[in-house]
Amino acid sequence: MQCTVKYCLWLVLVLVGFQPLLAQEGGGPEGKPKKEKEKQEKNLTAEEYVVPAGESPFIVRNIVIVGNRKTHPSIILRELSFKSGDAFLLQDLVKKFELARQQLMNLALFHEVIVALKSFDGYNVDVLVQVRERWYLFPVPYFRPVDRNLNQWIVEQKASLNRVDYGLKLLYNNATGRNDKLRFTVVSGYSRQLLLNYDRPYIDKGMKWGLSFGVSLGRNREMNYNTVDDKQVFLKDESYLRNFARGYVEVSYRKAIRTRHRLGLSYGMEEVADTIVKLNPNYFPGGRNRIVFPELYYYFNYFNLDYIPYPTKGYAGEVAFSKKGIFSSFNSWQLGLKGSANWPLGKKSFFSMNAFGTVKLPFKQPYYNRRLLGYSDIFMQGYEYYVVDGVAGGYLKASLTKRLLNFNFNFKGTKKVAPLRIPVNIYGRIYGNTGYIYDPNPGENFLGNRMLFSSGIGIDIVTIYDFVFKLDWSFNQLGQNALYFHRRSIF
Repeated sequence: MQCTVKYCLWLVLVLVGFQPLLAQEGGGPEGKPKKEKEKQEKNLTAEEYVVPAGESPFIVRNIVIVGNRKTHPSIILRELSFKSGDAFLLQDLVKKFELARQQLMNLALFHEVIVALKSFDGYNVDVLVQVRERWYLFPVPYFRPVDRNLNQWIVEQKASLNRVDYGLKLLYNNATGRNDKLRFTVVSGYSRQLLLNYDRPYIDKGMKWGLSFGVSLGRNREMNYNTVDDKQVFLKDESYLRNFARGYVEVSYRKAIRTRHRLGLSYGMEEVADTIVKLNPNYFPGGRNRIVFPELYYYFNYFNLDYIPYPTKGYAGEVAFSKKGIFSSFNSWQLGLKGSANWPLGKKSFFSMNAFGTVKLPFKQPYYNRRLLGYSDIFMQGYEYYVVDGVAGGYLKASLTKRLLNFNFNFKGTKKVAPLRIPVNIYGRIYGNTGYIYDPNPGENFLGNRMLFSSGIGIDIVTIYDFVFKLDWSFNQLGQNALYFHRRSIF
């Protein structure tokens, strides 16, 4: 029976790709000389082994974590779907290893993760989790166009530096080793802003509850006060036209691996110059130039994806609910749904569908709360130069993607700097979009209250630190076509 166990464990080694790890360390799982290891392997081939019916399960004895210089072991163990003392059949153990690798990579804390067998004693097995941590502290210059997307800034605004925010941004990921994030930003240029927020996913021993909070202050000399012909209309002045402030606190709950609940309360203030109210009396409710309101919001997120920044397999979804304001001066209920599904069609191809839908009640909303399609990550390809305001609507996107190239840039290390491998994956894509936005008061706009369609082809580049660059050539139903740039967005 002992020989059968060895055959079985060797199959695990082959399937989870443990051989490269052993080659790096120069020895077997227990530090045996290489020649002795090779001698043992001569009679252990995966092809010769067949799992017998009624095979006894393997018991996870120890989980050994290496490479985590800063990350606390509890953060890594939290993402594993197994723990010490659990028992699994061979085929289930292999699946657990792959799932653990995906979950750890989706933390965005590591460049590489290997989950594999370390050693065994009969049916007792030790599991090795080896990680290569990222660089977590980024004090970087801040430079960002304020327009909705790069296309609008480059083409419509002629890449004007007057429409750029610049400053200094401190990104401190994994600040205490518990996957917490600290952000501090000082912004000048188009806007004057100060932003500070802190997010800690777990604050309790059971690692289920999290906490985040933040504040932001700012003002602008230029602002979008209306929409005409489905284009934003701006006003610029030497004095400040807009002042704003917001503070929030949020608690999160994550009992399982793939789901997270977030409940937050914020308090915001928005103030605009009298000139804005004269140009658009409906900018705020009742012709006001200042509103102060609380907001209660709830998010439910589900992720079952192989790689969140650029998924090729799996599903994701989000339910968002918010209540802004209390009194009739500003009162809004909003429900939003997002969904993403990705199906592999082979080793290099996959098919994706992404959906979005939302409704705001009551339908009579001020201009401030009617922005919908074309803002943030809510967009349809082919309509990047337009915005569609409204109180309800959604879209459906479909795409067929194939990986065209994948290669690595390897940089040799030194005594102080570890070797660096930069992976590059290039994908080709064809896609189609359809959507509809309901606007009870379209005014001088024409894209609301009608079906919208677009299609096109694209190239995606995916590389280190979750960088995703998208270049699309899109066609819309207005007979227009152009090249567009996009940042990553799974929805």
